[in-house]
Amino acid sequence: MSKMPTISEMPHTSLMPVQQALEIISQSFSRLDPEDIPLTQALGRTTARDHFAAITQPPFNASAMDGYALRAEDVANCPVELQVIGEAPAGKSYDGDVTPGTTVRIFTGGPVPKGADTVIMQENAERLNEGSVRILIGAESGRNIRPAGNDFAKEQKLVEDGTILTSRHIGMMAAANIATVTVTRQPRIALLSTGDELVTIGDVVGPDQIISSNNLLLSTLITENGGTAIDLGIARDNAPSLEEKITLLKATDSVDLFITIGGASVGDHDLVQKILGQYGLKVHFWKIAIRPGKPMIFGEFNQRPMIGLPGNPASAYVCAVNFMLPALHIMLGRNVIGAPRSIAILDHALKDNGSRQDYMRAYYTENSDGEKVVAATPRQDSAKLSTLAHANCLLVRTPNAPSAAKGDRVEILLLQP
Repeated sequence: MSKMPTISEMPHTSLMPVQQALEIISQSFSRLDPEDIPLTQALGRTTARDHFAAITQPPFNASAMDGYALRAEDVANCPVELQVIGEAPAGKSYDGDVTPGTTVRIFTGGPVPKGADTVIMQENAERLNEGSVRILIGAESGRNIRPAGNDFAKEQKLVEDGTILTSRHIGMMAAANIATVTVTRQPRIALLSTGDELVTIGDVVGPDQIISSNNLLLSTLITENGGTAIDLGIARDNAPSLEEKITLLKATDSVDLFITIGGASVGDHDLVQKILGQYGLKVHFWKIAIRPGKPMIFGEFNQRPMIGLPGNPASAYVCAVNFMLPALHIMLGRNVIGAPRSIAILDHALKDNGSRQDYMRAYYTENSDGEKVVAATPRQDSAKLSTLAHANCLLVRTPNAPSAAKGDRVEILLLQP
């Protein structure tokens, strides 16, 4: 990580703008090393180089239909009877030539024999006997034939560097005989929740406790975006428990980013900065002009980048989308960094915004013109998971934005389905 001001060198009175925080975080990460893996294991991985076809597809002129391969000039005036001289099923060619007055029975994917320049579909033919067929409707030269290289040619670039591989990419690469792909190593991100009030999913919940949902919320977000999450569990609000988790983190191999959840604000029991500081935490900045999620930390812990997220689920998620995802995508070398942005039409009025950049949980649909129409959820409580679960975007309100009317256009961040 590059040298940046520590928290002691930065003013405490003002909140850091979102864009400035994002720039600092983005400059702290770089692409991870490439690795070669089998194509069968490449779904969702990010390519680390351009990939080229190993073969031409199709490697020969192939029939696009079940029917008869023949010369177009022989069926210029139909109906006409032709001599059937052989067959060309998929995977096996007919070695002879199609000459005037002859045809070869052919099947989808079969190699078009020499001399033939068109294929008549079987629905337009009437088989008379084993050796002859009546063609009912003719076709011009080239009809129902897939030319060699029609899909792609050998050495043609098929997938660019930085591409997230889908099932469609993998199907194409398989057809191109690409057995091994070069991808970026998956970033390993360690997650640690803090708080005496937290209990593990499935445990008995006491009267003053809540389920620790943030680790699973964020670990699945990491997985959705191509990373590997390492769950360090829950640290209690005391020094021995945090120190135990620090020891566990140090023993974990190849952690590329360390994330704490909770304990980021100022309070008697918020020990993250205090205890981690005793073990080498360097805070580059703390507190951002964002809503929800103001008390977010970014720094370095034992030569690893560290993000301290707020404990409220919506706050943690909004900060993760805005700051963790870009870091993750940079490490992967992806072509698109962060959540996709779009413009939508407001479905209702919005009052003027305060001094922090607001990310409102919202839901968009598309109107008859294909434009996005967005509505913010009625309540934006940072602890509400139900509104977060049903949102498909975040509606962005810049600092001190004036009131907006129904029909105005606003920026939204698209969330994964």
